[in-house]
Amino acid sequence: MTETREAAMACKAWPFEEARRLLKRYAKNPPEKGFVLFETGYGPSGLPHIGTFGEVSRTTMVRRAFEEISDIPTKLVCFSDDLDGMRKVPGNVPNPEALSEHLQRPLTSVPDPFGTHESFGHHNNAMLRRFLDTFGFDYEFISATEFYGSGKFDTVLMRAAEKYDEIMAVMLKSLREERRQTYSIFLPIHPETGRVMYVPMKSVNANEGTITFDTEEGEEMTLPITGGNVKLQWKPDFGARWAALEVDFEMYGKDHSTNTPIYDSICRILGHKAPEHFSYELFLDADGHKISKTSGNGISIDEWLTYASSESLSYFMYQKPKTAKRMHFDVIPKAMDEYHQQLRAYEGQDVKARLNNPVWHIHGGDVPTSNMVVPFSMLLNLAAVSGAEEKDQLWGFIQRYAPEASAATHPDLDQAAGFAVRYYNDFVKPTKVFRAATDLEREALEDLRARLVAWDGGLDAEALQSEVFACGRERFDPLRAWFTALYEVLLGASQGPRFGGFIALYGVDETVALIDSALAGDLV
Repeated sequence: MTETREAAMACKAWPFEEARRLLKRYAKNPPEKGFVLFETGYGPSGLPHIGTFGEVSRTTMVRRAFEEISDIPTKLVCFSDDLDGMRKVPGNVPNPEALSEHLQRPLTSVPDPFGTHESFGHHNNAMLRRFLDTFGFDYEFISATEFYGSGKFDTVLMRAAEKYDEIMAVMLKSLREERRQTYSIFLPIHPETGRVMYVPMKSVNANEGTITFDTEEGEEMTLPITGGNVKLQWKPDFGARWAALEVDFEMYGKDHSTNTPIYDSICRILGHKAPEHFSYELFLDADGHKISKTSGNGISIDEWLTYASSESLSYFMYQKPKTAKRMHFDVIPKAMDEYHQQLRAYEGQDVKARLNNPVWHIHGGDVPTSNMVVPFSMLLNLAAVSGAEEKDQLWGFIQRYAPEASAATHPDLDQAAGFAVRYYNDFVKPTKVFRAATDLEREALEDLRARLVAWDGGLDAEALQSEVFACGRERFDPLRAWFTALYEVLLGASQGPRFGGFIALYGVDETVALIDSALAGDLV
């Protein structure tokens, strides 16, 4: 056993804990299908949101951890439930009123309101695949429409007909009395209207592979359950898909966790061992509400990538998956800076520490070097005081602080400068509120100004920080009140950067001029 594998077998990082649990599944014999199958599901009822990416990202982290501790091959399947009927019209699409006549039709039979794809389901699938491909995920995409229609699900559907009473017994225990009267695990698709019908069964013929029912108009109809004529209700579909694909691992949100015994039971009834699963907490928007595809609240995939790197998003996804987290724009700067802090730490860590570092899981062990010589939060403040509209305006300050840096040699920094300008102008600038200094704060600012005018120590951030401390140490208790004053009076914000580093980046003379403007009342 290699040193890395030995360390991985003892690593406390959550992906390794999940991977070790999965490895026990095949402690005696490897899988007959020749690989371990990871699955992630997608409900294309609305545009893909950032939580969808999180599910694939986190599943990939477990997959990478598994590959570190085992030689069994792996596969990842992303399964789209695009045969589901459209239950309600999403509010965040063009001309939503035009979709109302298509309610209850499979998503792949609903016209694309964006006018770019064969159907609404195809559009949303393409949006998901484009993003997953951008991130370089190694996955196989499966459409439920194709899976049912091609016959790949037929064997399990026939088995579901044979085990109909047994599966119904599992389901009926979970339903209210009035729902039990009309419930069936099978949902026929009307051959003329194309609508998914929620109707009770009059009979299920396992020998012939047919179901008989009355349509919503009262007409008796018999359909084969194979070939895409019938789909399963979503809970039975979950367990049946596990059985059909022989899934070994799937993670899903906490809202599914109460259904886990149902999924497991149906999978076992259909002849397959239930997979290992992992339930994560849900993402919340700025108001603490669950992020929803149909309502479009929270941050979209593209919005995050407008203001920060893809790696920072992966870092956010890695953190505490069992804890509910606000997924709003104000989490972006912290994720950017912490990701690069972890990159810098990785270089000096031993094998054990590296396996516990989030960047190992983000990059699958092939971890790059950070060239962010200026933190993202500092770039934001630089954009604020310089009024930058373009990233090139920041580079003049950056190159004075770090002469060796350039857009060519420090692409991460160049990208971050562009992100910082956008983020500042869209989120920070509209909320900036400057205030006048109190008498005590004015006295301290004048002291700092005098020290900077006399300064001849170059751009030594730590030495400049000592000067900032000296101005506040004798005047403020607690000392953080002095730094709050600096941020509110000079930057128009309630919090800010390590101020010595900010002076080194922005410039000593420029900081003197900033203090002069503040004391003259020009910023308020």
